[in-house]
Amino acid sequence: MKKVLVANRGEIAVRIMKTLRIMGIKSVAIYSEADKNALHVKYADEAHYVGPAPSAQSYLNQDLIIEIAKKNNVDGIHPGYGFLSENPVFAKKVESSGIKLIGPSAKSMEIMGSKLGAKDAVRKFNIPMVPGTPDAISDTATALEIAEKIGFPVLVKASAGGGGKGMRTVYDASELKDQIQLAINEATSAFGVGSVFLEKYIASPKHIEVQILADQHGNTLYLFERECSVQRRHQKVVEEAPSAVLTPEIRKSIGEAAVNVARSCNYEGAGTVEFLVDNNLNYYFLEMNTRLQVEHPVTECITGLDLVEQQVKIARGEPLTFRQEDLKINGHAIELRVYAEDPEDNFMPSINQLARYKIPSGNGIRVDNGIEEGMQVPIHYDPMLAKLVVHGTDRNDAIEKMKYAIGQYDIEGIASTLNFGAFVMNHPDFISGNFDTHFVPKNWTHTEKERLFKHESTLAAHIARYIFEKEEKKLIVP
Repeated sequence: MKKVLVANRGEIAVRIMKTLRIMGIKSVAIYSEADKNALHVKYADEAHYVGPAPSAQSYLNQDLIIEIAKKNNVDGIHPGYGFLSENPVFAKKVESSGIKLIGPSAKSMEIMGSKLGAKDAVRKFNIPMVPGTPDAISDTATALEIAEKIGFPVLVKASAGGGGKGMRTVYDASELKDQIQLAINEATSAFGVGSVFLEKYIASPKHIEVQILADQHGNTLYLFERECSVQRRHQKVVEEAPSAVLTPEIRKSIGEAAVNVARSCNYEGAGTVEFLVDNNLNYYFLEMNTRLQVEHPVTECITGLDLVEQQVKIARGEPLTFRQEDLKINGHAIELRVYAEDPEDNFMPSINQLARYKIPSGNGIRVDNGIEEGMQVPIHYDPMLAKLVVHGTDRNDAIEKMKYAIGQYDIEGIASTLNFGAFVMNHPDFISGNFDTHFVPKNWTHTEKERLFKHESTLAAHIARYIFEKEEKKLIVP
C-alpha cells in the first residue's frame, strides 16, 4: 500500500495523514469549495477538488471519490469518521473498484449499522443487553404491552443512526403512542429508515466503550475502555481512558464481551463496542461503531499503539504482532473536544473567523488540530476545531495537566468549549469519578457555574499551581 486517499476533512484527515507520512505512504486529500485552503489540503501529498461546500455534493459524492482514487493509482481509502465511514454502500463500491477500504467489510457495517441487527447478531454470545423489544415496533398496542412488562420509563430508539436522533424517553403509558410516532418521523427524516424499538430506560448510566482490533487471521483483542459520559445532546465532549470506576475483573469481562461482539460479525480493523453501565457496575451492550472513534487518542496514550497504523497494517493483511497479555495500561489520558460552540448558549455553533488561534504544547500534551489562525470556521460541517489530549502518570495528574493545557490555549473570534472543559475538570463529581450521562444537564447550570468556575481568575490559579508543583519536582512543562 503506497498511496492512500483520505475521504474526510479537518483534524481527522490531518491526523491520518501524519501516520501515513511516518509509514512512508503518500496521502491524497479531497476538498470542497469551502475547504480549498484547509489544513488537510496543505498537509497532503496531493489534493483533489470534489465539489461545492454542502457535504452531499462533495464529501458524500461516492462515485467521484472512487473515480479520483482510481485515476490517481490509490491503493487504499481511509474514511476517518463521519461522512462515509460507516456506509456499507460505499464500502461495497470501494471493494468492487479493486481498492482496499481501510476499515471493516460492508457486511459487518450492515449488521452493526442496525441496532436491532446488532443485538440479534450478539445474542448467541450471551452478552448482557438492556431489556426491550427484539424487533422493530409494528403496532402501539404491542408496544404498550411490552413497555408495561419491562416497566416505565422506557426509551423509544431508532434502529439506524445515532447522535440522539430518533430517541424519546417515555415516562407514562399515555405518552407512548405520540412519542413513538415522533421518533419514527425523526428517524425517517434523519436516516431514511423509520424503524424504532423499545428499551428499558437506565436512569443513571455511564457510557463506557471498549476499543477492539481484529486482523484477517482470526485475532481479536480489546485495548481497554474509555469513559464517555460527559455529553451534550447525546454527543460526547470529554472522554478518558481508562474508566475511574471499573474493577480489573469487570474490565476483563467487558473487554471479552466486546471481543465477542466483534466476532459476531466477523469484524476486521479497529472498532468500538459501546455499553451502558449502571450504578452497580452491571453493563449492557448498546451498539458497535464500525470505524475509528473521535476519542481514539486516549487509547493510544495508555497503550502506546498508533491505531491508524494498526488499521493500515490490518488492511494490508498483516497479523497483529501482540497478544492480549502484552497489553498494559500506562497512566491515564483525557480528551476534550474543542468545538466552535458557545456552552453559555446551549452549545450552539459559533461560526466566525479565528482572529487568534494558538494551541498548547508540552510534555504529555497532544493536539489533533484541523484549523489555523485567520481561517473561517465552516458553517457546513461539524464545528469541532481540534481534540485536546493529555496523558498523565495517573488520573489526578491528567486532570491537572488538562487544566494547564486549557489555560495555554488561546482562541479569539469565536466561542469554544474550553471554559466548559475547565469547569468539568474542576467539578467534584468528575474528580471523584461519581458522574453519569446526566452530568451536563445536572451541573451545567448558572448556579453551579458561578460556584465552581470563576472564569479567568480560577483558571489562572490552577495554571500557576500546576507550574509550581512541576517546578518543585523538577518536571517543568515546556
